[in-house]
Order: sequence, then structure tokens, then C-alpha cells
Amino acid sequence: MTNSNVKIDLFREQILNAAKHKKPLSIEGGGTKYWYGNANTFTKLDTRTYSGILEYQPEELVITACAGTPLKEIEAALTEKNQVLAFEPPHFGENATFGGAIAAGLAGPGRITAGNFRDFVLGARILDGKGQDLTFGGKVMKNVAGYDVSRLLPGSMGTLSLLLEASVKVLPKPAATRTLRCHLSQEKALKVLNEWAGQPLPLSASCWIGPSAGQDGELTFRLAGATAAVKAAAPLMSSLVNAFELDPQIAEIFWNDLREQNLSSFANLSGNQTLYRLALPAACGILTIPNTNDEIILEWHGQQRWIKAPGDEATFEAIKEIATAHGGHATRFKQGSNVDPSYQRFTLLSEQAHSKALELVQERLRSAFDPAGVFATKRLP
Repeated sequence: MTNSNVKIDLFREQILNAAKHKKPLSIEGGGTKYWYGNANTFTKLDTRTYSGILEYQPEELVITACAGTPLKEIEAALTEKNQVLAFEPPHFGENATFGGAIAAGLAGPGRITAGNFRDFVLGARILDGKGQDLTFGGKVMKNVAGYDVSRLLPGSMGTLSLLLEASVKVLPKPAATRTLRCHLSQEKALKVLNEWAGQPLPLSASCWIGPSAGQDGELTFRLAGATAAVKAAAPLMSSLVNAFELDPQIAEIFWNDLREQNLSSFANLSGNQTLYRLALPAACGILTIPNTNDEIILEWHGQQRWIKAPGDEATFEAIKEIATAHGGHATRFKQGSNVDPSYQRFTLLSEQAHSKALELVQERLRSAFDPAGVFATKRLP
């Protein structure tokens, strides 16, 4: 029996024991996103013992790795071949793992053009709540007949099954990259970004940071792609908004700090505040959020917005109503130290219009994968 089989058998033993005693397991890798999702105190199942890159085919743009593999190890292997995870998953710490990144399903600045983590997962190997070793999908894009189960895992927060291995698509690093910056009002920034998004421009990321009261803020946007395309677009776009180009090193630090939420606008979350994440449709205009005096951050051309506001239930309800009215949804992304830890952090499917069918599908999936509730931590409602 190989060492990997021994490790999988130990995982299976934990799962079967949890099912027998009806005590859920909370799956955890490097613990860098322990604060994300609804809190729980269940026994931890540590995935870091199952680590390593199993197969990397640069010519096929596919990498396969164990769930416990450090995310930085995967990115280092890709860098050697001039390839990247185009959706730029945040680490939120040195010990972030491949499986943890998939379970959280979060994407960074590049998500607006590259797509989400879910769009890149080709196949997965899991242990379900009955201890069954199951494989779905494969290692090429066109390999799925029927329900694409492997793409359910990104964003599932470990509430469906234990992810053992996954294959994801990677992309070549862009041949050229430039970052430009200018000062605009939020209204003007949203208008120009949505106009650009509808044109054949190499716009790969954007971020507007500024006050919520209508004054000018700072718009930073990134161009990436073929050298000729970036070279042609940069002067045209900069002339329209009076932008200047950032030094490449400064630009790289900025986008990395945005991805990891190390910018000053994210910092200093006071004890009674919450960092709210709003996911909104394209072309959504300015939103008036109550009790917001801090800077707000707009990413993905305004489709993802970060707002610091009081962490009480009434404020969350008001923010959810505003987001829902505009066709989006809101979550409590990160809580201040004095905010009630028992508060629900995600918008429930049942609270959103047109979601009763989705709620039924979700319940059936959980019943099929985990009939004994081994992974029913409620970290994701």
C-alpha cells in the first residue's frame, strides 16, 4: 500500500467515525481563511498531510495536485513555465493550500476577464460522507458528459465532501502588462469602465478607491495581453481619463496587496465593524449605503464592492436589501473583534428572489454526497 493510500485511508476512517457518532468534521488546510464563512467549533480534518503536485503538463495547460499542497508551491511551478492561475486566488497567509483556495472559491483582480475558479476546475477526486473514493471530470476541457460535479466544489467551503485532488486549467502569462492610474469620481469611473468593457481593449483588472460621499477617488486599471494590443491601448485610454502609468514594480505590489487585502483601505477594521462584500451585476451604478464613512473599494468594474460599516444585524439587513434590489447579493466577509460571532455571514438562498429551486437543488446535493451530515458544519448555509 502506497503512502498516499495510507493517508486516504486515515481520512476515510475519520469520516466514517464522524458519521457513526454524528459529529461533523470541519475541513481545514493552512487555516488562512478560518475567519471566512460561518463560525464553527467542530473537530478539524487537516488536509496538509496529503500534499504534492501529481502531474503538470505545461503544453496542455493543466496542473493536478493534492488538496494539501501549498498554493505558493503550485504558483512557483507555474512561474517556471511562464504560466499563471489567471483568476489570481488570494492566499490571505503564507500557509494557504490548493484545496483551501478551491473550497473558498475566491478570485482576485483578474477574475473580471479570466473568469472564476469554478471556470478552471477540470476534474476532482473526493471522499464523500460515506467514505467513498470518487473521481469526476478529467484533465481536459471537453471531458464531461452529464452533471459536472467537480465544478460544485469551488465555493462549497468543505460542506459537500473532502477534496483529495483537483486538476485545473492554467494560462500563459500575458506577453505585456501595464497599469495606469487617474483621479475620477465613482460615477465617472463606473461609466468609463463599463464603456471600455464593451470594447476590444486588453483591460484585465480595475480598482476604484474613494469616499462614499461623491468626491473624486483613485482609479487604477491594468492592461494585459499581446504586446501590440497593450501598446496601442495604453495611450488611447490614458488620454481619455488623464491617467499616468505606474512603475511595473509598484503596480505589481498594488495588485498583490489588493488581492490579499493589504491595502490601507482594508486595514483598521474596528471592533464593531464588518467588511461587507457586495456582488453586483454589470453596469450597476452608485449605491447609497447607510452608516458608511470609510473609503469604499470597487473591483471588477464595479461588480465587486467592499464596504466597511457597523456589524450589527440591522445594518446587514439594510445592505442586503440594497444589493438585492440591484440584482446582487451581500455577505459579511470579515468581522470585527466585537461583532457577535454567531451572526449569519452569508446571504441565504431563501432570502433571494428566484432561488427556491436552487435551495432545493442544494439540499438534494448535500443529501446525496453527505447523508450522515459529516460535513454539515453550516460554514456555508
